[in-house]
Amino acid sequence: MIGVRGITGLSILVSPSVDHRSVTYFLGDHHWHLKLVSTTQLSPDRNSPSITSRRSTKQSSGIIMSKRVLSKSTSTVELDELLTFHGTNLSTGLTSSQVSAKRSEFGYNELDKEEATPLWKLVLEQFDDTLVKILLAAAAVSFVLAYFDEAGSHADEEGILAYVEPIVILIILILNAIVGVWQESNAEAALEALKELQSESARVLRNGKMSTVPSRDLVPGDVIEVKVGDRVPADARLVELKTTSLRIDQSQLTGESQSVAKDVFAPDVAEEDLVVQAKTNVLFATTTVVGGMGRAVVTDIGMQTEIGKIQLAVQGAAEDEEDTPLKKKLDEFGDMLSQVIGVICILVWAINYKHFFDPVHGSVVKGCIYYFKIAVALAVAAIPEGLPTVITTCLALGTRKMAAKNAIVRKLPSVETLGCTTVICSDKTGTLTTNEMSCVEVVLPEKKDQMATHSVSGITYAPVGEISPPLDFGNANAQLSMVATVASLCNASSLEYDVKAKKYVRVGEPTEASLKVLVEKIGLPDASAQKALLANRASDPVNTAHAVNDHWGSKAKVLATLEFHRDRKSMSVVTKPAGAKTNQLLVKGAPEGLISRCTKVLLANGQVAPLDPTAVEAILSQQQRMAGRALRVLALAYKDLTGDLGTYDGTREHPANKVLSQDTSTFATIESDLTFVGLVGIIDPPREEIAPMVKMCRTAGIRIMMITGDNKLTAEAIAVDIGLLNKGFDSDSSFTGADFFKMTEAEQIKVLMKGNGGLVFSRTEPRHKQQLVKLLKSQGCVVAMTGDGVNDAPALKQADIGIAMGLTGTEVAKEASDMILADDNFATIVHAVEEGRSIYNNMQAFIRYLISSNIGEVAAIFFTAALGLPEGLIPVQLLWVNLVTDGPPATALGFNPPDADIMKKLPRHPDDSLITPWVFFRYMVVGIYVGFACVGVFAYWYVFYEGDHTNITWEQLTGWGHCSDWTDFKVNDFDGLDMQTDPCKYFTDGKVKASTMSLSVLVAIEMFNALNALSEDGSLVTMPPWSNPYLLVAMVVSFGMHFVILYVDFLADMFNVTPLDWNEWKVVLMFSLPVILIDEVLKFVGRSMSEKELKRRMSGDINGTKKNQ
Repeated sequence: MIGVRGITGLSILVSPSVDHRSVTYFLGDHHWHLKLVSTTQLSPDRNSPSITSRRSTKQSSGIIMSKRVLSKSTSTVELDELLTFHGTNLSTGLTSSQVSAKRSEFGYNELDKEEATPLWKLVLEQFDDTLVKILLAAAAVSFVLAYFDEAGSHADEEGILAYVEPIVILIILILNAIVGVWQESNAEAALEALKELQSESARVLRNGKMSTVPSRDLVPGDVIEVKVGDRVPADARLVELKTTSLRIDQSQLTGESQSVAKDVFAPDVAEEDLVVQAKTNVLFATTTVVGGMGRAVVTDIGMQTEIGKIQLAVQGAAEDEEDTPLKKKLDEFGDMLSQVIGVICILVWAINYKHFFDPVHGSVVKGCIYYFKIAVALAVAAIPEGLPTVITTCLALGTRKMAAKNAIVRKLPSVETLGCTTVICSDKTGTLTTNEMSCVEVVLPEKKDQMATHSVSGITYAPVGEISPPLDFGNANAQLSMVATVASLCNASSLEYDVKAKKYVRVGEPTEASLKVLVEKIGLPDASAQKALLANRASDPVNTAHAVNDHWGSKAKVLATLEFHRDRKSMSVVTKPAGAKTNQLLVKGAPEGLISRCTKVLLANGQVAPLDPTAVEAILSQQQRMAGRALRVLALAYKDLTGDLGTYDGTREHPANKVLSQDTSTFATIESDLTFVGLVGIIDPPREEIAPMVKMCRTAGIRIMMITGDNKLTAEAIAVDIGLLNKGFDSDSSFTGADFFKMTEAEQIKVLMKGNGGLVFSRTEPRHKQQLVKLLKSQGCVVAMTGDGVNDAPALKQADIGIAMGLTGTEVAKEASDMILADDNFATIVHAVEEGRSIYNNMQAFIRYLISSNIGEVAAIFFTAALGLPEGLIPVQLLWVNLVTDGPPATALGFNPPDADIMKKLPRHPDDSLITPWVFFRYMVVGIYVGFACVGVFAYWYVFYEGDHTNITWEQLTGWGHCSDWTDFKVNDFDGLDMQTDPCKYFTDGKVKASTMSLSVLVAIEMFNALNALSEDGSLVTMPPWSNPYLLVAMVVSFGMHFVILYVDFLADMFNVTPLDWNEWKVVLMFSLPVILIDEVLKFVGRSMSEKELKRRMSGDINGTKKNQ
């Protein structure tokens, strides 16, 4: 340790061994954590005191030290010290010169913007793939051979045709890159379409005058003013309330489902426990004011705000990003393929060593080159040239399917990664819940000691829902009228219908808006008027959104509001009912504070009875039951006013103004001697589709973990409601963030990996969510993180799949995500998982199809070389098959319908091989038959097929290289070829027909093999060809393209083929069709193996779980 002193009273300890070259210095009871850097950048710990100047630093030997610091954090430091620190005044604010100086010191109030990835970099990324690199190497070798061959003896015969192979490989790679770049660009464009950029401004006090300035121009020390509807422009310490209360919706930042009351008092919390939620006197940038008005002093701007810290965490998580499971498997497959190709090529070249000296080649060197070309042809045959493009196309098709289902995929591999997701870490507010507060229960006094409970359906701000048992104005008119009146008039919010979004929205505080919705659901007292309203609401939602509330609003006039105060926990309004002689006081508030001030109770029959202990006990019993469900319970009451308040008319001259202008804490006296009306239970309810989706995920072997900033009781109640936790869940299934991270890492991992049930983490901070994702990933889990708030962004970036909400999600969350849900529907995630699994199955299908076909090509060349036969398939033919005729069926296999039981299987483990031993065995069996059929039909034409040509013996065919040494070897002229002058041309120029039949068998057998790939183990009887009509079309296209090169003369010359007649096609089919029977046998064996494994798993012989579950 090295001691450094540079500032009076400041001790710095430097440890060269500390990670990231960190420095800790101590000042009083507080410490800072700094980095040794070469720039003047300060990196404090999260709970450290407020950041100081960007430029007011001292730098010595790479150590950065601050000039000024606060004695405490910005939320707990004395206000006078904070004002002095920032050089500001609450009466006049900053001066223009101070603003200029601070701007040069702190910069602008904006987050760092990442530069868009340049096009050239996107293009290069498409070539960062093992298979693509192998193809590039093959193209380079082919080009070199073509160049030397063009300069050699075959120049006149081939010319530019020699370059077809490398040119086609390059073209296909370029097309693959274009598809990849296009998809990623499209995803970014779709993301941009979701953004609604707004020009934000702020009201600020400068030079003694209030003015409106762009938010980016704010500096620390500015005195700002915020009111209802404003978005807080920067982190600021609240210093003055202009109204009796100020409420902030900070759910996007903390995950809290309810708005938060802010006040000017410093929180009584220890510095180490000062989490974001505890800072009750701090307004955070981007949060929204939903009630009240106040002034605050800006303490942090730009990247130093809570949002800025989250963005830094997001950038840090980006550095930890890993390759997707698919890319890892494809890279492993490419590495294995390159090794296998290398071994086989060398082997084929070596076993033909004796043929280097065959007279037909002219010299040993030419013989060596000839068989080297065959080895290159074998490499071309072994490499699935179309695989990168088919995979890219399949993923692109998957993204289009997902877009149709309201999921916008920003990166192609993300769709497939969803298929092996084992854990979904979900935020609660706005993801599992609607983020729209709803009244779900109403409790009304039926008799003094008997309460009637009514459940309310509907989980949004739409005024549509049923109340059960129904509320009947005919039997309880006075009671229901008072419930509706209090809920509607003791309320500052309203409902509107957003025509553009086609949904009902609130204006004002969420809890109050839920009461407005309840009033609409209660309906009008007149049954015929209510019936007419419901009929009109469907056709005119804009003008009927507030109809019932307007009805009750017309029955009374609101004269004054007694604002909410935290001591009495209630608010009220003074109203003048139409036709009444005196005013009424309508009150709502927390039951624990309001019931003690009630002396009477309004019963269902309209009578007002004394509120005796029995009635109080009945009410409190219901309140406790509702609180146990994590409902926010409000009590409703009223009072007929007397005296000055009873005659108050709303004018300034009225004597009641003296009472109403008193401190809000004294309003409890006015709100006394009340008549109790009822209780309402409010909650941010779970989405309707969540419970069945949770059940489906459990069946699919996917765990769901709720990670929320909300309180523990609410989180547990929602978790039980959706089936994430059982009603009698264990205590080790639910933790607060603080409690969980007080454990050792071993204990944390034990909790996370215990069983397969759900877990709930409440009161978490952004860093907690990110740490949880890291822990899960360290245990081999594939983690999908869903969320919509700024607080979710670091974890979204850290997760294997980050899923942001498109409608309610913040831009920070969307930028950090891999996928965006355009409809904010959790069910879309499950459909995405299903699509990911289906895509992987389909990719396995076309990989199985392509590789077994390529093994067949390798086998054909290997058998040809090993048996000493003439070259039956030339490189350009193989390339045509791999890229053109194989391409459409392989792509069409991407449209295979998902298996019916796809969401009943366990997630695929990331370590699972792309090619299992059984799959490899199947590849080999089918591939060997393909090779046998291609070589067999080639030999069959020479030895057995009767036509215009001359049949020869097997010995002559395999010894063709010594043809020039044979005597009396004669063959007939055929197809316009002169065989009398040089009969040995029978094995070169004369092999065109045999070569064409061999190529046609290869094409036909691969088409039939595509039918085999419809299902891994399903027979063609149960999965018929028409289950994927795209495949049938693709087969027609592939056969059509093959016919084109056969029957168009100049193309036939280019590919060295010739037309076939019907008899020859019958031979082709005879050699091709058996591949279906062979694979049906293999499928039967595969089904038998799967059934046995399933029986063992179900009987408990194996636990059926992956090691990461």
